[in-house]
Amino acid sequence: MSGPDEIEQVLTEVFDEASRATDGEPASYIPELSAVDPDLFGLSICDADGNMTRRGDADHAFTIQSVSKVLSHLCVLACLDDDTIAERVGVEPTGEDYDSIIKLDHHKRPFNPMVNAGAIAVTDLLMSAHGEKALEKTLAVYARLLGRENVEIDDAVFQSEQRTGERNRAIAHLLKNFGLIDHPVEDVLALYFKHCSVRVTTQDLARLGAVLARHGRAPGSDEVLLDTECVRKALSVMFSCGMYNYAGQWIYEVGLPAKSGVSGCVLIVAPGRMGVGVYSPRVDARGSSVRGVLAGRLLSERLNLHLLSGA
Repeated sequence: MSGPDEIEQVLTEVFDEASRATDGEPASYIPELSAVDPDLFGLSICDADGNMTRRGDADHAFTIQSVSKVLSHLCVLACLDDDTIAERVGVEPTGEDYDSIIKLDHHKRPFNPMVNAGAIAVTDLLMSAHGEKALEKTLAVYARLLGRENVEIDDAVFQSEQRTGERNRAIAHLLKNFGLIDHPVEDVLALYFKHCSVRVTTQDLARLGAVLARHGRAPGSDEVLLDTECVRKALSVMFSCGMYNYAGQWIYEVGLPAKSGVSGCVLIVAPGRMGVGVYSPRVDARGSSVRGVLAGRLLSERLNLHLLSGA
């Protein structure tokens, strides 16, 4: 088990090494995301005891983007039974891009909650479960798991996503055609885009990761924030699907549940040990942070975190 001193030393080494990676560019299909400083880089670790170690721009706020899919999946697991969820979304990897519709059109059900189609279907389920209070109730869960009193939505990013989200509209209309969403497309997308536009820091993500690492308990305490079974199911899907069509290579090299977001953030969970939050806006062709992926691999190697390492 890694102690605070070892984590401090390794985090410094990893941050310095990953800082030298300059490949990739900020995501351009959402205009607000393309306007950020591409050289921002924050890295945080929260261990099971609640100790927070951070480097770089760890306090810089950014939008959570697709890491929100983890939180929304946890929300739906907490309020609906497995059979109801399984009617609308599966748990299998796609091997395709996060916004692909190829297999959706063929199978007529999203493969998993970590791709856009699955997250939109989950959003509709949350609207059915909570009615007009869906935003209020889901954001309350977000805040509790992130360790905040409340969370903020970046309105500029939300508006930007609404203006440019035609591919997500196409996905939502296809889901509507298959009877997989019950509410008006624009209402479902508005909630989906708001979830993606929640502002967080790498420390928030590290704390969320630590909650998941502790199977739903708050870091450093016995306070239960999530049902253990909900966490097990969410981590299982993160492990196999969270890094999209890079998931196999990620499992091979890093071996940890994770979720990337196109803003340049990555959430990583080392069960029983720690949560990691990374932010660096330069993303690769898959929409994952170049420095985030590298930092995840280096941390896994140097702290011996790979779940299949036998440690």
